[in-house]
Order: sequence, then structure tokens, then C-alpha cells
Amino acid sequence: MEDFLTGKKHIHFIGIGGSGMYPLAQILHSKGFYLTGSDNNPTETLDLVKKMGIPVYMGQRAENIEGADLIVYTAAIMDDNPELIAARNSGVKVIERADLLALISARYSNSICVSGTHGKTTTTSMLTQIFLAGGTDVSAVIGGKLKAIGGSGIAGNSDTLCCEACEFLDHFLKLSVDVAVVLNVDADHLDYFKNLDNIIRSFHTFCEHAKKAVIINGDDANSMKALEGIGGKDIITFGRSDKNDWYAENIVHSGNLETYFTVMHKGEKFCDAVIHVPGEHNIINALAAAAAAEYSGLSAESIAKGLDDFMGAGRRFEKFGEYGGITVVDDYGHHPAEIAATLTTAKAMSFKRVWAVHQPFTYSRTYMLMDDFAKALSVADKVVLTEIMGGREKNTYNVYAKDLCEKIEGCVWFSEFEQVADHVCENAEEGDLIITLGCGDVYKVARMICKKLEERFN
Repeated sequence: MEDFLTGKKHIHFIGIGGSGMYPLAQILHSKGFYLTGSDNNPTETLDLVKKMGIPVYMGQRAENIEGADLIVYTAAIMDDNPELIAARNSGVKVIERADLLALISARYSNSICVSGTHGKTTTTSMLTQIFLAGGTDVSAVIGGKLKAIGGSGIAGNSDTLCCEACEFLDHFLKLSVDVAVVLNVDADHLDYFKNLDNIIRSFHTFCEHAKKAVIINGDDANSMKALEGIGGKDIITFGRSDKNDWYAENIVHSGNLETYFTVMHKGEKFCDAVIHVPGEHNIINALAAAAAAEYSGLSAESIAKGLDDFMGAGRRFEKFGEYGGITVVDDYGHHPAEIAATLTTAKAMSFKRVWAVHQPFTYSRTYMLMDDFAKALSVADKVVLTEIMGGREKNTYNVYAKDLCEKIEGCVWFSEFEQVADHVCENAEEGDLIITLGCGDVYKVARMICKKLEERFN
């Protein structure tokens, strides 16, 4: 790939407030590049960008790109965006965020890229926390916020990069990968991949690109299928069964949010660990992080400390508050498998009822996986839907939230967030758990619910 960064002095980010753009801005800012950016909505991430001294324009207009000799945009920016149109007509080099991340990843000799349909953000966050515990001045690009670093990324001075590797549009195939981590492979982004076989093929190519090692879920059939024919590098497996190189024993769930277990490595005790995020799936994530950290030379003590220090990534079963015995949690889950795992975990806790407040994201995913969504959401006791958030798509599928609602017994849907919050607050009872689910802006509903409950009980 051409090195677009060489000789560039002024880089402009269209959509700089996105969680995926922020860590790239951090890294380039730390390397002395002059940055500017624009965004349409004020966010906490955008505030962090401004605190770095980066000029930010609110609203996206053609004049914002003036003076830039490289322009970066995110996949969420539509082709009819006036700033992107001006950029493409300017004669200045214009690249998508994934291409910039690829260039940045090539500047590290220990680039650990965490892939998988589910669990990428949590595992990348765990791994980053472990490196911090071990004293490594790590760089990180994470799809969510990690409290320990105050955002979704950090610019370090070591040769280690912890990078979330997303399969969307095959973006992860652009990365420079030293160590490939594969958590799982499932059907998603079918508007692009069309079928599961194509997804598995892409993950196979991702594994091929790894220069040093592939660390992979040995219990996930699709992941192992993607691994077929891969050689010339270290292959390390993790999972629930003891056939894997890394597995867990002596698992004890203590309370709603703590799990104790023994990390096993090739039949021998490696360390005792505790994680403060619920669910069996997070034990698997922790094993993947432990395997990648140990491969990079970190000690058992550092790995155990890092896992213990990790208090969850933002929007991953993140507790917003408790009011009158009603607990409000927000989660990024937007795929049926993720939603099912989150709700199953919640149902195993000591709550009276579990409410799922879900914002479907993209028309294609909702349409293609509708029956799977209905089955996953039905795990909850009460289901409330918002209208679909189209994101980068137009509704060519003629699909609406009411279509999904009709497939779930007792489900209701509302077009406005305020209506959703009112309905939930009017009907929730002491002992209930309310989970907002989705990768869009459904977290705003959780905040509305918290505010209304606080007003009621205080």
C-alpha cells in the first residue's frame, strides 16, 4: 500500500468525533502532524479531540477542508456529504479511515489485531489493560471507550499496537498484522458478504496475513474452518474445552458481575484470574487476551492484574444506574448472537425481570436476520423496540421495526425515544433490569430512563 502519510503536514478528518477516528487522531497528533476535523454532533469523544488542541468545525461544509494535504473520512459518511464531495473534487488525496489505520498498523512491529463477529472491543480493551498493567507503553485502537485510557485509543511509544480488526467491507484485510486473534466467525454484514462461506473465506485471508501467529477459538467451528490450510506461523488455540492451548477451570460466578477462574495453559495452571464483566463469553474473551499477552512476553502476574483491573468497556453491559431497585444497563449488542449472549447472561442473574430495549441497526441486517433477532430478543421478559436506525443505508428493503415486533410475543415499539423511555419507566418494577441494546444511539434512551427514574424516586 502507498504510504499516504509521507510528506504530509495537514491532515483533515471528516467525522473526527467517531470512536474509530479518535485513536487515529491521537496517534498522528503525537507524531507531530497538524490535524483539523469536522463533525455534525457534539459528543464526549469530540470533547476529547478538542482538548488535544485540534481545531474542530461543527457542521460539514466544503470550506472545512481548506489547507489540508490529506483528507480522511469514515465509512459512515454518505457520498452526498458536501464536505466529502468537496474533498474528492479538490485534487487532494482522500482516503477512508480503514486505509489510514492500515498505514498506522504498519508502523508497529508487534501489531496485535483482534477480529471476530462478537467480542472485539471487550477483548481489545482487556488486552490493552493487561499491557498497561505490565508497564508496556502500548498504543491502542478500540471500538469503544476504556476507562483506563479515557477513551477509545491511546498513543504510546512502544512497538506494540492493540488494534480492533473489523471485518466490515473486508477492512481488516488492509491491516498489517503480526498477531491475528480470531474470537469467532458468524453471519453478519450479509449486505456485503452475501453468505457465511464468504465471511469464512475473508477470515481465512486475515489469518494468512498474520506474520507471526494466529490465536484462535478452537471451539468455534467456523473459526477453525477459516484456519484450514494456514501454515508457516504459530497457531495457538483458546476456548472452553481442555483440548485448547488455553482454557479455564474452577469457574465460580460470584454476584452479578464477578467471575473467578483458573487460567490453564497446555494442561498447567498459568494463573488465577477474576474478571468484573459477566457471562461465559467474557471468560473466552479473557483467555484470548491472556494468550495474546503471554505470546508478547507478559508475565502471569501482569495478565492476572490486567484482567482484575479491567472494569468493562464503554457500552458493554455498562451499568448506568439503579433507582428504586430498578437497574439500568447499556450494551452495544446489535447482532442476534450478541443479544442472545447478553440476555442469557442477564437472565442468569438475580433480577426479577429483564427488559430488552433494542434499536435495530441497518435495514439489511434487520431484514436478513429478522427471525434470529426475534428468537434472541425473546430471551428477555419484556421487549421494547425503537424504529430502525438506517446508518449508512437507505430503506430499500421496506422493513420496519413493527415487522420485527410482530414476531415477538408481547413486544411493543415506538417511533420516538421519549415514548420508549416513558413506557419502560411506567411499567418497570423493583427488581427489574433494563438493558438498552444496539450500536446506534439507543444509549440516549438509557440516559432518559435514568433521568425519569431518578426524578421519580428522589
